[in-house]
Amino acid sequence: MSSVSAAATLPTQHSHPTHQAFFDSLAALCGKAFAGKVVVDNARSDAFTNKRLVMHVRECSDDKIAIPFHVGEDRSRTWIITRTGSGLSLKHDHRHEDGSEDAVTMYGGITSTPGFKQVQAFAADSYTQWMFAEKGLPQSIGNVWKMYVYPDSFSYQLVREGREFRVDFDLNQAIDTPPAPWGAEN
Repeated sequence: MSSVSAAATLPTQHSHPTHQAFFDSLAALCGKAFAGKVVVDNARSDAFTNKRLVMHVRECSDDKIAIPFHVGEDRSRTWIITRTGSGLSLKHDHRHEDGSEDAVTMYGGITSTPGFKQVQAFAADSYTQWMFAEKGLPQSIGNVWKMYVYPDSFSYQLVREGREFRVDFDLNQAIDTPPAPWGAEN
């Protein structure tokens, strides 16, 4: 087999145009950080009350974007959006202050529709459903995470039966970049 025909048979990483447009909108924010606020929380979690919320579009490549989400001094959360070739994947990387993985980490979902260039929904994937069942979190098996990126704002939303949480970030005002998330190399 010649090298030309071998290269022609390799799979390529094509996304639906709306997935790519969404990914590109996030990538355009790379290196910047933004302050946010909880706008919906029907379970009123004290974890977010009176805390400074910051998203930092910290790492970007052709197929992956890592966005640490800081809650006050807690730097344990990072959203990871990955191009899969058939859509987008969202994972939640949770770490302890020493950098070790939390018992509940790398959960998330995948896009099952083209979505919109501004909005993507990530329904819990099979690994996530299994992990939530194993960890005694059956209420989370039906989680759907949504991300919205518009010229002026970014939103992260969690919805499931009986639960809704959303935090909005103002993209008009970049802020100083925060320290690295727990477990990341500086």
